[in-house]
Amino acid sequence: MTYASKKFQDASFQLLIHCVFIVFALAAIVPFLLLIVSSLTDERYLLTEGYGFWTNHWSLDAYRWVFFTNRATIFRAYGITVFITVVGTTLSLLVGPMLGYAISRRDYPIRNVISFLVFFTMIFNGGFVASYVTWVRLMNVKNTIWALLFPGMLFSGFQIMLMKSYFTMNIHPALIEAAKIDGAGEFYIYFKIVLPLSLPIIATIGLMVGINYWNDWRNGLFYLTDPKLFNLQNLLNRILENANYLAIVGSQVGDRSEVPSTGARMAMAVIGALPVMALYPFFQKYFIKGLTLGGVKE
Repeated sequence: MTYASKKFQDASFQLLIHCVFIVFALAAIVPFLLLIVSSLTDERYLLTEGYGFWTNHWSLDAYRWVFFTNRATIFRAYGITVFITVVGTTLSLLVGPMLGYAISRRDYPIRNVISFLVFFTMIFNGGFVASYVTWVRLMNVKNTIWALLFPGMLFSGFQIMLMKSYFTMNIHPALIEAAKIDGAGEFYIYFKIVLPLSLPIIATIGLMVGINYWNDWRNGLFYLTDPKLFNLQNLLNRILENANYLAIVGSQVGDRSEVPSTGARMAMAVIGALPVMALYPFFQKYFIKGLTLGGVKE
């Protein structure tokens, strides 16, 4: 094979890869663009003409209805969601990597026992009834802010095993031994050496946990009855139910368009997803900064 033909094949392969990724990117972006345009379309036009990527009937009625009809509660729900997301993600990144690092160390005596217990939770669980009784009767979290923070959300067995595998493959034992010879303690090794070399997995797990907290609605549905403690997802779900009810009442009197129920669905989806999408680019630098996977070259 000549150099020119090999270069042509490499260029063709690169072009194919770029086309594939462009298709995947469009598959992710196009539905969201349709969602935004639909949320900004007049309700009457949306009901008669359907969805489209452009409209001549722009309207903010859906957002006005969501925010101004529920202005007394939606900002409080936003604050609760931000608080839960920040605190929950921070606690998860404090506890999870510590456990994952401990069971990755070959010199830890009971690493196999703890690894089995963590792995066991990935396969079996006690079911919702046992979980509900545990958190409500024993932990007494019902109708408290902690109901949105702890039950099933702080960390999972999958995340622990993911971090354990990363530490095992990328934190060389010789690096830890060298630090001990220099007089470093376990906490110094963990915070000054292990964590800086683990930015890719920390950023990945943090992003996963943060998105789970932001989008969580199950805990609020199961453990909360006080509307003052609803997070954004629970409040949006209640607003959607109210919009559907009012739309049904409006249809019975012959004017369904008074309540922008269809546009409100789209607006609430944008409200719930846009903050996460806006913050995501700021997390990319941690992936790039942590591309060095280890500190020992063999």
